Amino acid sequence: MRGTCRKFGDSVNTDEIIPARYLNTTDPQSLAAHCMEDADPGFVKEASEGDIIVAGRNFGCGSSREHAPIAIQAFGIGCVIAESFARIFFRNAVNIGLPIVECPEAVREAESGDNIEVDIDSGTIVNHSQEKRYEFAPFEGDVLHIIEAGGLIPYVKDNLMPDNQG
Repeated sequence: MRGTCRKFGDSVNTDEIIPARYLNTTDPQSLAAHCMEDADPGFVKEASEGDIIVAGRNFGCGSSREHAPIAIQAFGIGCVIAESFARIFFRNAVNIGLPIVECPEAVREAESGDNIEVDIDSGTIVNHSQEKRYEFAPFEGDVLHIIEAGGLIPYVKDNLMPDNQG
């Protein structure tokens, strides 16, 4: 995945990712239209598909709603890199197949607009704008397979259901 860095600070909560006033729908494209709206009102107009969100500590804190990672994924964000994630956000992101990475050093040094490349399989981040390379603990086992499958439901359909019930 390679895209432009869209940088945010610490404790970006789920209400900033997708404001509660838009939770009367579960339609991914409707949610995407308001992605990050309360954290950065210009995000939807300025960001592009494939961009990478880079944020500080505790990204996705707040409520346990799965709407937040759905909005990010439906917008087309390639990956979220953070110093750390709220536990329920982390789980919800994995369950829908949204690639998320913890790499504090990359977060601290990244700047909005940097060109960043993430390789989930090898556990590397390259900031091409700054000519720096970072390593993170790559996902392994079921978590990696769930993300590669596009989420928990596709993973279960592909791997655990008999062919005649898929």
